Amino acid sequence: MLTNGNSRKRRVRAAGFSAPVVISRMAINRSMLSVNKVTALHDQLTENWHFDRSDNVPLEQDDWLRRVALQHRANFDLWHIEDEARTPGATDADLAGVKRRIDSTNQLRNDRAEDLDRVLLEWLALRQLPNPNAPLHSESPGLIIDRLSILALKIYHTREEAQRHDAPPGHAERNRSRLAILEEQRTDLAHCLDALWRDTLAGARRFKRYHQLKMYNDPTLNPAIYGKSADDTAP
Repeated sequence: MLTNGNSRKRRVRAAGFSAPVVISRMAINRSMLSVNKVTALHDQLTENWHFDRSDNVPLEQDDWLRRVALQHRANFDLWHIEDEARTPGATDADLAGVKRRIDSTNQLRNDRAEDLDRVLLEWLALRQLPNPNAPLHSESPGLIIDRLSILALKIYHTREEAQRHDAPPGHAERNRSRLAILEEQRTDLAHCLDALWRDTLAGARRFKRYHQLKMYNDPTLNPAIYGKSADDTAP
């Protein structure tokens, strides 16, 4: 684990984590990316939005955390739109409408994950980072934060199932077991994000912004769209 000179390490327990996350003083003093703040914000907003889905992203957040919240909101909306597709009795017309909303919301989710990387790379560039000669990490912080966002939603809903009073026998036990696995996965992934960011600050690793370049929403790239348009205009 990389540290800066004589900097002391602080152990910070992340919200909902079963184990503490180690963050160096260098990372705390120099970094705009706090893994603990990201996961705590995910949990807080997930609970708030389940209580009131019309609740917006808090305006009092700093610019970085507000962008994290906006990306999480896209995942939150996508999760519940996909649930609508599984509603018993949904008509073909209902499913077609849901599919279009899934596509547009998933595009927004990916755009906002890319935006997180853009902001981080701009912040790093002011500090002559990342080191262009450092090994390249295959996954960017924005993509890891996207995965943490999804895990926050899985943890919330699995905990909800574990606490259901009308569930059949064995349901609570099964979901408590699943919850423990999800929490361990989030702890591991949070450690990975923290290590990547600290290594990037130390010049020992670098990442790039990866454009998703989705094709299905682009009418010039999706043959199901431009082919249909051509058929409609054919004599």
